[in-house]
Amino acid sequence: MSVIIIYLIVFVLLLVAELLYFRIADKYNIIDKPNERSSHNYITIRGGGIIWWVAALLYMLFNSSEMSGWFLAGITLMAGISLWDDVKGLGQKVRLLAHLVAMTCAFILAGAFGMYPWWAIALGYIVFIGIVNAYNFMDGINGITGLYSIAVLASLQYVNLSYGNFVHPDLIWYPMIASAVFLFFNFRKRARCFAGDVGSVTIAFWIVTLLLILIIKTENLIWIGFLMVYGVDTVMTILHRIYLKQNIMEAHRLHFYQILANEKKVPHRLVSLIYFTVQLLCSALIIILYPVMGWWILIILAILLILIYSFKFKFVKISNP
Repeated sequence: MSVIIIYLIVFVLLLVAELLYFRIADKYNIIDKPNERSSHNYITIRGGGIIWWVAALLYMLFNSSEMSGWFLAGITLMAGISLWDDVKGLGQKVRLLAHLVAMTCAFILAGAFGMYPWWAIALGYIVFIGIVNAYNFMDGINGITGLYSIAVLASLQYVNLSYGNFVHPDLIWYPMIASAVFLFFNFRKRARCFAGDVGSVTIAFWIVTLLLILIIKTENLIWIGFLMVYGVDTVMTILHRIYLKQNIMEAHRLHFYQILANEKKVPHRLVSLIYFTVQLLCSALIIILYPVMGWWILIILAILLILIYSFKFKFVKISNP
């Protein structure tokens, strides 16, 4: 069977799965109600991002292997615990435990155990679980999670196809197809659904797993730059909130994208496109210039992003409200 036909089948199956989920969400009232921290003002179906977990199931069906079993186990745990959190709510300790177990599956898949000292493994858990949670924090306006995920996945696929496959290409094509299906319903002025924790956490785990495999196979951390736009926004916002003496675990509206969308009234889809474009540009520059400049390209890009982020303080008071 032609590869293109298989991808079309996957697209249709994911589209049908999303529509079926909408019926389930309507029946069981799985919705997102706006509050003072929200960037929307209408009731919307929550959990549409479950489509990424369905994509993982389809990948397993078409590309079954012992190692893909570890991936499916980890992403299913992430999706399951996050969906439960969307519907019923969960404590932080339960979520953290689930993330630790799921990340262990990713580390096994990547072959990390036995290759690095215990402190490096521990640091890896902290960094990659932190990335998953940061990805979740950044999911706040229409289109941002789907578009940003495509930017990251496209960069990973370019490296994958150009420099020797570090994973089967389908392990990157499938979440890209799922992202396109999700964006069909989410990248609208009035979204049909939001990703929910089940979506943002699931796709974050998928991306983190790919990055982990790439970093280990190439023995190079430079690829973490494929997430640097989210990274700079998250770290700088945390520092800002610490300065304000706020609880960094509580919901807020101080991310740069939130200031642009809520305070400056920039259309949500335009803000999402900006984040998508800037990350794609940063990734391209890393791929092109790293062989010449080394880590200086990452440092220069990080400084530029921090300078751009600093414009936020022209739009919002620095003092604690």
